[in-house]
Amino acid sequence: MSGIQQLNSPTGTETRSRGRWLALGVLVLAVLLVAVDATVLGLATPALSEDLKPSGTQLLWIGDIYSFVIAGLLVSMGSLGDRIGRKKLLLTGAAAFGAVSVLNAYATSPEMMIVARALLGVAGATLMPSTLALIRNIFHDPKERSLAIGIWGATASAGAAVGPVVGGALLQHFWWGSVFLINLPVMIALVVVGIKLLPESKNPVAGPWDLVSVGLSLIGVISVVYAVKEVATHGVTWEVAATAALGAGALYTFVRRQFGLSSPLLDMRLFKHRGFSGAVLADLLTVFGLSGLVFFLSQFLQLVQGRDPLEAGLAELPAAIGAVVTGLIAGRYARRYSVRTIVAGGLGAIGLALAVLTLIHKESGYPLLGAALLVVGLGAGFSFTVTADVILSSVPKEQAGSASAVSETAYELGAALGIALLGSIVTGVYQSFTAPASVAGPVADAAHESLGGAVEAAKALDPHTAQVMVGAAQDAFVDGLRLASGVGAAVLLATAAAAWFLLRGQRLQEGVEH
Repeated sequence: MSGIQQLNSPTGTETRSRGRWLALGVLVLAVLLVAVDATVLGLATPALSEDLKPSGTQLLWIGDIYSFVIAGLLVSMGSLGDRIGRKKLLLTGAAAFGAVSVLNAYATSPEMMIVARALLGVAGATLMPSTLALIRNIFHDPKERSLAIGIWGATASAGAAVGPVVGGALLQHFWWGSVFLINLPVMIALVVVGIKLLPESKNPVAGPWDLVSVGLSLIGVISVVYAVKEVATHGVTWEVAATAALGAGALYTFVRRQFGLSSPLLDMRLFKHRGFSGAVLADLLTVFGLSGLVFFLSQFLQLVQGRDPLEAGLAELPAAIGAVVTGLIAGRYARRYSVRTIVAGGLGAIGLALAVLTLIHKESGYPLLGAALLVVGLGAGFSFTVTADVILSSVPKEQAGSASAVSETAYELGAALGIALLGSIVTGVYQSFTAPASVAGPVADAAHESLGGAVEAAKALDPHTAQVMVGAAQDAFVDGLRLASGVGAAVLLATAAAAWFLLRGQRLQEGVEH
């Protein structure tokens, strides 16, 4: 992915000011929609569980297979965009994203839903890699480009928090499939406006697209994350060990293969740069904390505290507000102080907010939850925006396409790991709760699968027994949420300390010149 040359359409280099910002709006819309879809199912989980009746494991796969597939394909799709054109890839992916959204909306079984979410991830992976490269192609003035990247970063970091609000508003009036159908008008607008406003950009001398590397990256990412999830939930088994070995072997082979290719999907030499590696780590774990928190607080607000979907979505809005506010000013403050101060401070803020949530209980008031969400959003906006900038500015200009794919892969993998790892902790603790002695057989099994399953199963019991069982299930869920918050806090605080050292001496280039 070297020697990238950008080919501008007639309106590219001389795009009028108004057209540039409208084009940015198209790119931001694509980023927002992909990010929203990673968490929009959080509030729909209770209704979806009642309708499709997935097991606990199936429910986790429905929640995270989308992000797994995107993470596994982003680098490959970034390479494809360099070859066929980033605008072409973006608009083709947008059309596919809209079509597959219909399949998601009308899924009739857990298995169909998992497959549909995976296909949505394939389409989503075509949208993300082109956005930053196209922003660089549209904005030639350094100050304008700096602001544009800030808007992009704010949107990306806020997207995970906006999902529950969108989902809550839709679920207040429609069935759970509506959270997917909302994608259709957005994607139609994106394609129509994008055809006219976006300039084309590609590498005219790119080598062949290596399908072996594509398969290795996809198998490696999904296998390793699946193994981690299963270990956290069920412990080490031979099947899980074999899956982990398969994933690790695939990733090792992928890395070795990239060193031998004249046109690799990902230039692994980028990771020799200390600032680049530190920014990628911080990038991934920022989203890890944000997405994991939002996904499981959605269930807490509805199934434990009894809020309706819209109320629960609005309750999570402070995270989005905080991310947008700090995302827009992150670059300015990183230049005034230092990159490591802003990034480590943002990660530390997320870690402290998660630590506060270890005090949560069933009757916790909203001020505690709202304050924690706001602090998480503020920290994510600072950290994610600056790390995205660092990732791009740490490499030569001709490698910016490869670097942007790494940034977006870290985002999606962080979202997937946040749901998978923290979710596995919640599920593992939850499944240990004791149901009333009179509850046995299929009812007890359904109750132990998930909190949504317990609420649904309780409808078949007498009121007193139902109240006892649901109460025990809620207590177990909250215990799991507290433990997951503690683990997340430890991870984020450790990452803040690591970022302080890894980003030592790192500076943003003036005007974000890449």
